[in-house]
Amino acid sequence: MIIRPPSEAKSLLLQVTVGCSHNKCSFCPTYKGENFRIKSFAEIEEDILEASRYRSVEKLFLCDGDVLILPQRRLVEILLSIQRQIKGVKRVGCYANAKSILRKTPEELVQLRELGLLIVYLGVETGNEGLLKIISKGASNAQLVEAGQRIKNAGIALSVTVLLGIGGIEKSVEHAFDTAKILTDIDPDYVGALTVMVVPGTPLYEDYVKGVFVLPDTFGFLRELEIMVAHSDFTNCFFTSNHASNYLPIRARMPEEKEKTIHMIQHVIQSGDNRRLRPEYLRGL
Repeated sequence: MIIRPPSEAKSLLLQVTVGCSHNKCSFCPTYKGENFRIKSFAEIEEDILEASRYRSVEKLFLCDGDVLILPQRRLVEILLSIQRQIKGVKRVGCYANAKSILRKTPEELVQLRELGLLIVYLGVETGNEGLLKIISKGASNAQLVEAGQRIKNAGIALSVTVLLGIGGIEKSVEHAFDTAKILTDIDPDYVGALTVMVVPGTPLYEDYVKGVFVLPDTFGFLRELEIMVAHSDFTNCFFTSNHASNYLPIRARMPEEKEKTIHMIQHVIQSGDNRRLRPEYLRGL
C-alpha cells in the first residue's frame, strides 16, 4: 500500500520506508498489519538509479507514512543521491508526524531544506486535546503547533490535514472551533480538510458499530467546515476541501477569499440543496 497527497499526483514516488512509525491512529486503515521498517540505502539507491534513466522529474515524493523518522544521516544520503542521479528535481516532499519533526533540531531541518526537502505534510486532524487522545494521535495540541512552526521556521513549506467529523456528533462544534484555533496557531502554507471515512478493521469502526461514535449528517460536516474557515486566521494559505472524501469541494486562497468561501458554504447549508454536493457513490479515501 502506497499513499501520497493529492498535490503529489504527478510526482515520482520513491519508497524509503514501509508503513508508518506510529500506526496507532484510530481512524486510519492504511498500514494496519504492516510492520514499520526503513529500507536499506542499497535498496533505495537502486530505485534512484532506475529513476535516473527516465525523463527529468520536477517533483519527487518520499514514501511511506513518516519519512522524517529516519536518522538524519540516512536522509542526507538519500537527498544527496537524488541530487546526483535524477535530473530536474526542484522539490522533494514527505509525510511527517509531530514526534519525528520534534526529534530533528532546527539546524537539521534547515540542512534538509538546503538539500531539496521543500514541503512536509503533517496530519493534525483536530485541535481538540481530548480528541487527540481518543484517536491515539500520539501528540498533544502544543506538540503539533511546535512541530508545524519548526517546519515553517526552517523555510520548508507546510501542508496540514484536518478531519471533518472526527469528533462525531457529540464533539462536532467543539472540534471545529478547536481546530480553527490550532490552524491559526500553526499558520500553515496549505490546509487540506478531509471528511472522516469509517473503515472496517479500525478502532473507529468498532466504536461506530457499537453506537459509541455517531457521524454528523452531511450538512453537519459542512457546518464544521464553515466554523473552521470562519474562525481560522492565516497569513498566506491555500485552503482546500477537494479530496474525494469531501461533499463540498473548495479551493480558496486565504485570507483573500475567506469571506466569499464562508458565504458559499452558508448558502449551501441554508438551501439544503444536495445537488451542490458530491454524490455518496463518488466519495472515497
